[in-house]
Amino acid sequence: MIFSSPKDLEQAVGRAGVSATKAPLSETERKALTLRSIVDDLIYTAVFSGDDATKKRARTLIHQLARRAGAVSMSIQPLYEAIGRGEVAKKFTVPAHNIRGLTYEVSRALFRAAMKRDVGAFILEIARSEIGYTEQRPAEYAACVLAAALREGFQGPVFLQGDHFQASAKKWKTDRDGEIRSIEALIDEAMAAEFYNIDIDTSTLVDLSFTEVGEQQAENVEAAAHFSRYIRERQLVDISIGGEIGEVGKHNSTPEEFRAFMNGYLKNLRQDSKGISKISIQTGTSHGGVPMADGTIAKASIDFNAIREISAIARREYGIGGAVQHGASTLPEEVFDQFPKNDTLEIHLATGFQNMILDHPSFPKEMKEEIGQFCVKHCADERKDGESEEQFRYKTRKKAFGPFKRAMWDMPAGEKEPIIAELERKFGFLFEKLDVAGTRDIVGKYVDISDTTLPSYSAFSDERAAMALVDPNEGE
Repeated sequence: MIFSSPKDLEQAVGRAGVSATKAPLSETERKALTLRSIVDDLIYTAVFSGDDATKKRARTLIHQLARRAGAVSMSIQPLYEAIGRGEVAKKFTVPAHNIRGLTYEVSRALFRAAMKRDVGAFILEIARSEIGYTEQRPAEYAACVLAAALREGFQGPVFLQGDHFQASAKKWKTDRDGEIRSIEALIDEAMAAEFYNIDIDTSTLVDLSFTEVGEQQAENVEAAAHFSRYIRERQLVDISIGGEIGEVGKHNSTPEEFRAFMNGYLKNLRQDSKGISKISIQTGTSHGGVPMADGTIAKASIDFNAIREISAIARREYGIGGAVQHGASTLPEEVFDQFPKNDTLEIHLATGFQNMILDHPSFPKEMKEEIGQFCVKHCADERKDGESEEQFRYKTRKKAFGPFKRAMWDMPAGEKEPIIAELERKFGFLFEKLDVAGTRDIVGKYVDISDTTLPSYSAFSDERAAMALVDPNEGE
């Protein structure tokens, strides 16, 4: 149900036996929130209410209740710093999950899988481009994730990440100041929604027309340093910032490129300012995989030597966590255990989860056909010469997640539950292959959720949100 007003919402929370105090939840309150409960109605209101005041109040309550329950949005920076210092003996790769649809239910499955395996090192994220086409602003995405943690009784740090806060190379050339303001607005919006992990992607500005590697990376260096300074000057907690040296889908990254980026980047930072905690590189993958004419995905070859070498340099020479792998969710299952063995710090997973939803046998055939028609009608300008119908629909169907968000959310349980169950199994598989099972205590050693200096949640207003929009055809 959708609550009609903030007063109606607060009265319902009171009737459920939950009070609006700052103290930890009592066992009675915790049980009230983890049963078929008020949380389901709070998040439905937070996403679909037509009244802004009610929607914002629902989101605020979710953040406050989640924190009282021990599910606290935090920065992963202290863990990555410890890895950079060589203090963490266990090898594991932190999975970062981009959830494009059914976000509340899918996040619940993710938390269940994590709790069963004692996982502490995992991230939920959304990219700048995804925010546009899935119609999930940071405040909504954060509310969905924290409501899921609250509903499942998860306790521990929750790592919310802004993925690929990417500069448009085209807009950088035609309106650089405007594009800078747009990314700054998105950073403000994300931080206000308690995203304490932000990946700055200015790798789109790398210019390979230059011969010398430092010159190729110069624009990337300058822009990444600018946004890092912007974050550090405004952050309320130490945010984990990611940088990127090779645009995903382009040529593979090299140690020489990494050193050129880091040396230039560090010169552009203030002496007393922390820099990035990780570096995203290109290793042979592409976002979503490469669809073939028959709709299957081309096999990618991963340059594990590049990951291993750049992670070693990152830790030994710069004291940061290591290299990040993007575009990995459509890789064969047998490859995932190679990432921790080759010192991959973090791995980003997105399109594979989307495919599991849209291609599941229980996904309504009528809706799938409507999504296909939507793509034909609204994405025709993306069709390339010689592209098959399967390639076109595979590439564009992600754009339907926003327009079909409520229809997917309202799917009958008989259609939705098998999809969620399969995703939960997939999350469990990935946790085990990436060796993050049993990392709860390791995370807890470095990321303290009992810190009372955390700022109070204050949702970002919508005044600057429009500035942060990106062409949904760009990026991931």
